[in-house]
Amino acid sequence: MSRRSITGGVTAKGQRRIQFEFWFEGVRYRPTLPRTPTEANLRRAREQVAGIRARITAGTFSFAEEFPEFRNLKDVPHEGAPRTCNQVFDAFLAHCESRVAKNDMATVTLACYRRILNGVWRAKLGVIRFLDVRYSSLVKIADEADWSKKSYNNAISVLRRAFKFGYRDHPEKYDPTSSLKSARLRKQDRPAIDPFTIGEAEALIAAVHRDWGEAQGNYDECRFFTGLRPSEQIALLVTDFDPVKIRLTINKARVAGIDKDSTKTGEARRVELCPRALNVLGRQLALRVRLQHRGRIQHNHLFFKDNGEPIRNLLYPYVRWRQTLQRMPSIRYRKPYCARHSSVSWNLMSGKSPLWVAKQHGHTITTMLKACAAWTEGANRFDIQAIKRAMASEARTSERTHRADGLRPNSTPTVAVSTARRAEAPQSRRQHHSPLDLPLTTGTGEASARKRRELLAEREGFESIRSTTY
Repeated sequence: MSRRSITGGVTAKGQRRIQFEFWFEGVRYRPTLPRTPTEANLRRAREQVAGIRARITAGTFSFAEEFPEFRNLKDVPHEGAPRTCNQVFDAFLAHCESRVAKNDMATVTLACYRRILNGVWRAKLGVIRFLDVRYSSLVKIADEADWSKKSYNNAISVLRRAFKFGYRDHPEKYDPTSSLKSARLRKQDRPAIDPFTIGEAEALIAAVHRDWGEAQGNYDECRFFTGLRPSEQIALLVTDFDPVKIRLTINKARVAGIDKDSTKTGEARRVELCPRALNVLGRQLALRVRLQHRGRIQHNHLFFKDNGEPIRNLLYPYVRWRQTLQRMPSIRYRKPYCARHSSVSWNLMSGKSPLWVAKQHGHTITTMLKACAAWTEGANRFDIQAIKRAMASEARTSERTHRADGLRPNSTPTVAVSTARRAEAPQSRRQHHSPLDLPLTTGTGEASARKRRELLAEREGFESIRSTTY
């Protein structure tokens, strides 16, 4: 058995100082104060030691405040003062930065943590001592905020992670964030699946082409007929498009302006292109070649702004989508993500295998059927035929739609269309394996000359896939 102290942790140190003895953060300390060791001073010192031990137990003791002249103060953990929430947040973010450097955490995840901690919690908790934070204070802060359920859950989740990191230094103490409960998201709280009809989509595509031009029009038209997530589409490179196998490789994303080397689900996939999607990409590549010739493109991105600059965040296309759709009172407003829902629904309605549709769009079958299958019920044959015609339509259908709205296409993606036809033809009928092998239109006259110029633009668009070295 250890010997019980008979001094109460206080002894005289010479004739002018009193020495205190206590344990702090697992280390025994013996600081002194300049006091004459009289009986009264020793009694008050013993009371002070008892108070120090009580504050150490409660986590409110500050070594620096109690013994500011302690000669080894720099060796005391955190200079003898309990850390503030700001210090814990800084340490947590520094740890996350090291994980990002080790490729153990996504850059966008770190950016989200920093945004929530700096924008929400620092103002309320920053200067408070970390171990002084109480559950009731956290609940009050969270309840007073004007958050949706999703925003509430995100803010609470990040705070839990930061506090869990800080309380690893104090395993014997209670973490108040462990009792914070997330809001329950019910089915009606989640965004409703609200796809466009094929007629609504065609009208919207034509309006976007008319309002904003070919670059934006191709971007929005492509999202309807590929079903890509917006974060995946703006991250596409020219080299992700394979014109021979007629597919796109999806293995990256761009979220909040930050590039990720993986998709939302962490799995790469290959998206097979229908003739309509292939037609759109043919026009987009031809536009890219024209802008390259003008010196306005110095990157390898497949989609870009009107001036040739890459799309760094989703706000740019979102604003244009919203403005166009709000000018169309005959179509109910939906967010851009509904174009992806539309693509899934159209594929299911046209009779595609659920397994194929799930792989095409990066879903699990359960998620896809739960979210979108309801829209396939009750579809009449006229809707299904319209969807099949739109997905199999080629350059001429798209041109008629755009010209009806006063927009004349800059090029005719005949090469892309021919490639799609060859892909669907029997193997014995395939003679060409690349758009570059197609002969140019022969003939005389102004119409034939214009046709040759358009085919050259298309050919240069596909050739850029092989020749680009950015």
